[in-house]
Order: sequence, then structure tokens, then C-alpha cells
Amino acid sequence: MGPITTSKELADTCARMAQHPFVTVDTEFLRETTYYPLLCVAQMASPQEAVVLDALAEGIDLAPFFALMTDEKVVKVFHAARQDLEIVWNMAGVIPHPIFDTQVAAMVLGYGDSISYDQLVQRITGDNLDKSNRFTDWTRRPLSEAQLTYAISDVTHLRDVYLALSADLAKRGRTEWVEAEMNVLISPETYRMDPEKAWERLKTRVRKPKELAVLIEVAAWREREAQTRDVPRGRVLKDDVIGDVAVQAPATIERLAQLRSLPKGFERSRWGEAILEAVKRGLARDPQSLPRLDRFKPAQNGAATVELLKVLLRMTAERHGVAAKVIATVDDLDRIAADDEADVPALKGWRRELFGEKALALKRGQLALAVEKGRVVPVERP
Repeated sequence: MGPITTSKELADTCARMAQHPFVTVDTEFLRETTYYPLLCVAQMASPQEAVVLDALAEGIDLAPFFALMTDEKVVKVFHAARQDLEIVWNMAGVIPHPIFDTQVAAMVLGYGDSISYDQLVQRITGDNLDKSNRFTDWTRRPLSEAQLTYAISDVTHLRDVYLALSADLAKRGRTEWVEAEMNVLISPETYRMDPEKAWERLKTRVRKPKELAVLIEVAAWREREAQTRDVPRGRVLKDDVIGDVAVQAPATIERLAQLRSLPKGFERSRWGEAILEAVKRGLARDPQSLPRLDRFKPAQNGAATVELLKVLLRMTAERHGVAAKVIATVDDLDRIAADDEADVPALKGWRRELFGEKALALKRGQLALAVEKGRVVPVERP
């Protein structure tokens, strides 16, 4: 069966799929040459059929697809949903819901930290997926038989994975754990690319308020430029250059030209002036208006406590069959070691019941760890 290429065919298909309790969804997109990912193909399966939607077909109206994505009565099942959700958000300003992410469910059920889709399919169904078409050119038309087969097999296997995982979650009383994680994925805040917050994504070591102010302005300029021209951020300015500009704060074209990380001649482009303007705006900012750099201070002598917490975390993860990374990160452990009231997921909800309470008890000396028959066990202390 060929891909869906007309609005009518898409509307009819989505109407049929909306009759079912769930549909599995995956997307193929191109993001190397643009700021906003370009949706090429979406594949969907209900319990009764599986289809490939050609999102690049001339004149096709994707409204029925977006309506299905936000239909309250139908659960949309993805594996590692974030990029798929981001595409729908960018194209239609809506986020698919309700959703179920099989990667998150697999972590909560102990399949490892970030299990790949093929590994999950292999472990649940015993099938080996043909990965040869994963990196093909999804913008080329017509789509080949091999591409269509690959796309369909993707979402038909996802049905089996979903049914197995959701049954296991229900049996182990963990359905709500996954639902709590889905709330982050369906929040618009997760996808809003606010230029003023673009600096937060950068791994730079700015220390002074002046450097931070310049970093914020230059990163915001780059984000707006990339959005306006729909090109990847790195095409406008590389991350390391932004860090250098923030620290050096060049005020003239000559000073800008001296930055080693800047491509030769870049300062003479129309962007050279724009960067200097951004630097000027940064330097003019009131230091009081700047976001506080979260300078987290580790607890004094906290390193040994963190090591003990790591052992407790590993023990808890193994005992309950949950990926350690889902319960707490090393950063969370650092913060718990420093503060009983730390604002971290590990001290809230199901994570607190499973791990957080024990972590605090360990810190207070009410819980000890011992090795018994080769396994680490908790020992209550009076």
C-alpha cells in the first residue's frame, strides 16, 4: 500500500483511527539544514491498520493529523517522544496528548537507562528490526518500497511494545509513575524557544555578571537570527564563539577580529556589527536584572555522603527494577547531600517513597548499608 498523499485520504484515515483507544506514532524529519525540523513522513498504526503519511505531498492539509494528535480519547504512543512532540508544536502550535512514551515506561520497568527502540522490540517481541533504512533521505520522492516497509514496521512493533509495557505497569502499580513523567513532555514550556533563555543551553563557564549579561544578549541575537532565517544555530555562530565573545566583550570590529574562534573575515560581514550591538546591550544591562547563576555549594565533606547515596541508589534501582537515572541524577545526590529540603525530583512523589526517604534516613544516621550474601542491604539503626 502506498503512502497517504491527499487531504481526503488523510481525513478518512484519521477518522478511522480516532475510533481506537490508542495509535502508535513515529516521524521522520530533516533538521540538518534548518532551524525548525522539517516533517517528511509520519507513520501511524491503530490496532487494525498501519499507514504512512507523506507530509511533503503537494497541497496536503495536515489538520486531521493534528486533530488526532490532540484527541482526548486516543492515547498517542511514541518511543522517545520529545522530538516528535517538538515537530507538532512547531508546525501547529499544539502538543500531542494524552501520550505514552515507551522509552520512559521501559526505564520505570527496569529495562536500563535509555534503551534504544530496536533493543526494546527485540526484548519484548523477539523480532530484529531491519535498520538499513534508518538514515535514508526522507525528502526524496517517490518514497521507496524499502522506506515504506521500514516506516510501517516501526509503528506495528510499537503496538506490541506498548501493550506489553502498559500491562506490566498496571501489574506493578507503576502506571502513575509514567503519567507524572508525561506531564513534563506535554508542557509547552519544554518546547518554547525563547531567545532570552537561549543562553541556558550553552555549556560556557561565565563567572562575572558582566560576562553573563553579554552571553544572554549574544545568545538571544543568534537565536532570533536562526529562527528568522530558519537555519541551524551553528550556521549563524558556533557555541564556543558565543562563550569567547561573552568573556572578551569586544567593543570594536578590530577587537572582534582578534577572537581566535571566529572564522576569518566574519567580523566584516553584516553579522559583525550585529554582534557588537548585542555586546553593547549586554554591557548596558543592570546587573540586578540578571538571572541568578545557580551557584550550588556542595556540602562540606559531602563527597563521602554522595558516594553512600550512590550505593543506596544503585541498590534501590536493582531491588525495584527501575533505571537509576529515572530515580535520581548525580546532581540530585549532590543537592540532597547538601540540603534535606533540596528541590529535586528524587524528594517528590513516587521517587521520594522509593528512594528519597531512605536517602534522608541514611544522611541522618537512621539507616546503614551492609553487605549480606553478596548484596547490599539497608539496615535500620535505632
